[in-house]
Amino acid sequence: MVFFPGIGKIAYEGPESKNPLAFKHYNPSETVMGKTMEEHLRFAVAYWHTFKGDGSDPFGDKNMIRPWDKYKGMDLAKARVEAAFEFFEKLDVPFFCFHDRDIAPEGDNLIETNQNLDKIVAMIKDYMRTSKVKLLWNTSNLFTHPRYVHGAATSCNADVFAYGAAQVKKSLEIAVELGAENYVFWGGREGYETLLNTDMKFELDNLARFLRMAVDYAKEIGFKGQFLIEPKPKEPTKHQYDFDAATTIAFLQTYGLKDYFKLNIEANHATLAGHTFQHELRVASIHGMLGSIDANQGDLMLGWDTDEFPTDLYVTTLAMYEILKAGGFTTGGINFDAKVRRGSFEPEDLFYAHIIGMDSYAKGLKVAAKLIEDRVIDEIIEERYSSYKSGIGLEIVNGEANFHTLEEYALQNPVIMNSSGKQERIKALINQYLFG
Repeated sequence: MVFFPGIGKIAYEGPESKNPLAFKHYNPSETVMGKTMEEHLRFAVAYWHTFKGDGSDPFGDKNMIRPWDKYKGMDLAKARVEAAFEFFEKLDVPFFCFHDRDIAPEGDNLIETNQNLDKIVAMIKDYMRTSKVKLLWNTSNLFTHPRYVHGAATSCNADVFAYGAAQVKKSLEIAVELGAENYVFWGGREGYETLLNTDMKFELDNLARFLRMAVDYAKEIGFKGQFLIEPKPKEPTKHQYDFDAATTIAFLQTYGLKDYFKLNIEANHATLAGHTFQHELRVASIHGMLGSIDANQGDLMLGWDTDEFPTDLYVTTLAMYEILKAGGFTTGGINFDAKVRRGSFEPEDLFYAHIIGMDSYAKGLKVAAKLIEDRVIDEIIEERYSSYKSGIGLEIVNGEANFHTLEEYALQNPVIMNSSGKQERIKALINQYLFG
């Protein structure tokens, strides 16, 4: 069955094109800084929002028109696989991502649930044999089912911990079977609502125990992909243990897990944590922990995770600047953890949304590359910290100074002259590159 009739393969037509079903900036074969755009950006489609999203919200029932929704149960799961690969091929993306419960429904027990997964994974594997699309990452949904009301690895109920471990075990086996390049841990309910009934230290210890078990099992079955953790400050619990990049890195260092994990940074999660996307990418990068990203954006007038498709060129440019300066992606990529708005309910809207997201990051890539090649920001920063290149500043950096020598210097140097940070001038420069 054809699920998207009348839509052919989305092609690059350039900035002057008026065709809404064409790329204006994303040209997969165009070379930027020695690599093609496709190699730099490594776009992925999120299975959950794209093929399971139904438009429902706390105030309204589902309203999305999806041709596969006429099916039920396992027939629906199979139809979604067919629709997904048609979509991947027409959009010409190299990767996709999914949770285990995205691709197959739960059965009456874990045995039946795993059998459902086996059938759909076999079907996906067959499609992958004749498609270029690969699995960027998969993960386990340890948050939707009522059993996870108190979390999974951090649950107060040991039976839930055990069930979650069994679920991740199966997902890691799927990762090996489908050749996943990464495996993501997102602590959907790994947090707390109130400390009045929470042993935080015990829950953090248990979370570390869970992750160590995952590392051990991955080695046992020969999983070669990269483990990723995705920080989020809140939702659905009031305080998530993986609050932001810095908190997550500190946790991994404390429990001796840093060598096994990198971070999957999401733009909207950065906003919820009170940070810019650029900040979270920089924190991950300076610790050598930047692995992959979830590309979306939030609405600054709303206080929750709206998961909108990225259209802010300033954000995509600065994000790509951080990614390029960090050396670019290795196993990671740009996953569109984004959903069309409730009012955009027709199937073709899925294409329009992904096209604008891909074009926004392609434009950001080109501008960021030019900023790096021209050393625009590098020169600004070098000039700003130039006082540490000689004299007393160099002595500080080289470890030759102490409080005695610094006091002596300060007593002899009564006049301190600061220079302007010129933030507006810098933003004007970026605007020149972005729009010039």
